[in-house]
Amino acid sequence: MNIKIVSVFLISILLLVCVVSLMIGAYPIELKAILQIIFRFNTQDIYPTDQTVLLQVRLPRLIMAAFIGSALAICGAVIQGLFRNPLADPGLIGISTGAMLFVIFTIVFGGFWLSKELQVYALPVSGFIGACLVTFLVYRLATTDNHTDITIMLLAGIAISALGGALTGIIIYMADDNQLRDITFWSMGSLANLGWGDVLFAGPILFICSVILYRFSTPLNLMLMGESVSKHSGVDVVKLKKQIIVLVAIMVSICVCLSGIIGFVGLVCPHIVRLLVGPDHRKVISLSAILGALMMAIADVVSRTLISPAELPIGIITALIGAPFFMWLLVEQKKRLR
Repeated sequence: MNIKIVSVFLISILLLVCVVSLMIGAYPIELKAILQIIFRFNTQDIYPTDQTVLLQVRLPRLIMAAFIGSALAICGAVIQGLFRNPLADPGLIGISTGAMLFVIFTIVFGGFWLSKELQVYALPVSGFIGACLVTFLVYRLATTDNHTDITIMLLAGIAISALGGALTGIIIYMADDNQLRDITFWSMGSLANLGWGDVLFAGPILFICSVILYRFSTPLNLMLMGESVSKHSGVDVVKLKKQIIVLVAIMVSICVCLSGIIGFVGLVCPHIVRLLVGPDHRKVISLSAILGALMMAIADVVSRTLISPAELPIGIITALIGAPFFMWLLVEQKKRLR
């Protein structure tokens, strides 16, 4: 399918969903009021509550949903390309679990030696350390003589995720009531408390990492033909893997710190894009970013409105969307093996 047609279609749907997201919720805002506030004309006729809800709550939350969705989808696309397997995903190989374990450890025990101001900055740092440690551990377990075994990688990811889940359970058992409430809601994925400070902190980092990963499109295309072909074509495979792993760890750790565990975005979006436009990573990475933002924006609207004025964790919504697709993907893989 033509990439221009797909791009225009996805961007159009994304813009429509963004407008709907800003309009609906526990406190509805008319489209006319939204346009007046954003473009700053005749704002004297606007209710102050409309401006507050739109500018301080919904707009930064929508922007962060788009950033996080794009980042997770891009991470999924490059991980799948790097390991040449559509089942590879930051969540499936344990990266998200490693980040979550270190973040929860910091939330529960960080107060003993960190002030509240320092604890805010410690969360992304600890998440990055956890993501990097787990990623390199999985990579080392799955790599022999510079060859990565996909089956071992997935099994190692599952095992480390189980171990991380057990250690997380032990830490949660030691948490007090307030920490436990925050951790429980956060671990299922939430965008509820995100604001402009998060946009200014995470947005530039996620954008820069995404641009760098996009520049690896050509080496990733060569990796599809095998590591030996890539080496003969001038690609430093070991260096490429390390660079991608570090960048993915940075992006996943930031997403986990801000929104908790949000599954299946990195698995579903790249695979849908490949079905539409083929395996070229120049197309896959760019379109996955758009589709990831769209998926997160839709999930955010559903999570805010389904049981309004209460709110469902957004991770539940993405799991309801992604889990059936993942099962279909497994069935298709099974058919190919016959």
